[in-house]
Amino acid sequence: MIRKVFKKKPSGKSKIDAFLEKYKLPKAYLSVNRRMITRGVAIGLFWGFIPMPMQMLAVMATTPLLRFNVPIAISMVWLSNPFTMPPMYYVEYLTGNFILGQEGIEGIELTMEWFTEHFDDILVPLYVGTAFYSIIVSGFVYVLLNRLWIRSVHSEKHERKTTRDENKSKNKD
Repeated sequence: MIRKVFKKKPSGKSKIDAFLEKYKLPKAYLSVNRRMITRGVAIGLFWGFIPMPMQMLAVMATTPLLRFNVPIAISMVWLSNPFTMPPMYYVEYLTGNFILGQEGIEGIELTMEWFTEHFDDILVPLYVGTAFYSIIVSGFVYVLLNRLWIRSVHSEKHERKTTRDENKSKNKD
């Protein structure tokens, strides 16, 4: 299940281990366990929802404060890309207007002139909506992934026990 996908590791010392030792990086940045993976997903989504340049640098700046799987976090940031950003930020803007109880701007145009003229009107609702999505969605995904991972481990243990019991009963016959 979920855990098996991330747990496949080659045996012995790999190039990744040599790289970590050479640059004296903590192994936690590439750890494959429930805590590191779920934190990486949550932190990557958190920064991915925020409209700012250099989101990957923000993930890297977070690494000394919180330990998480860095490649997973960076890949989650990539969910906000040039194709997904316009609809994502528009929904954040609409949500911000809803939270603030404001009406949105009518007649939106996708031109630089229009955005420079209305930048002050867009900024506050956009970042209120951004705060909502980055905190709520990343928190929800963190909890959901934790629960799914734990359920996966329990079902895997149950399957192993069932298989073991079946094998014992076949051997007795």
